[in-house]
Amino acid sequence: MRIIGGEFRRRILRFPDQPGLRPTPDRVRETLFNWLGQDLAGWACLDAFAGSGALGFEAASRGARRVLMLERDGRAVAGLRAQARALGATSVEVRQMDALAFLAGAGENFDLILLDPPFDGDSLMPALQRAATRLNPGGKIYAESPAPLVATGYEILRQGRAGLSHFCLLEPVCTA
Repeated sequence: MRIIGGEFRRRILRFPDQPGLRPTPDRVRETLFNWLGQDLAGWACLDAFAGSGALGFEAASRGARRVLMLERDGRAVAGLRAQARALGATSVEVRQMDALAFLAGAGENFDLILLDPPFDGDSLMPALQRAATRLNPGGKIYAESPAPLVATGYEILRQGRAGLSHFCLLEPVCTA
């Protein structure tokens, strides 16, 4: 798998072969970054279920000021850290921790939150409910799921499908 745009364009991403690891395909990443614009300079991004790191490394490649990758699996964390070093991706920080626990806590906010949890779990909806509280004003959430997403409290700005993956770009609906 290669990074498709930005500073690290054409660089190969290496990650451990693990059951359930499902990197976001090139076509989907290209679509997402076309929706967002290719330049993420100054953005703070959270890759909440990092896995292979494909989404987070694409954000870093496009100039994100900060990319925080969260991953529970120790082997995947080691792979993500090694990949960040190999790329020279100084804006990337990798933490071994549970994404839902992180999102439920207080702390830093983000301009973009990437939610691509394992399809065989039930983490997407709880993550989506918590993610709105961790967005900067005007921030967006990208979500991937095995079925079309129905997201109460969010406006779906863009959506698509590739193979078994449904993906969308969301923004919280302001209720005043």
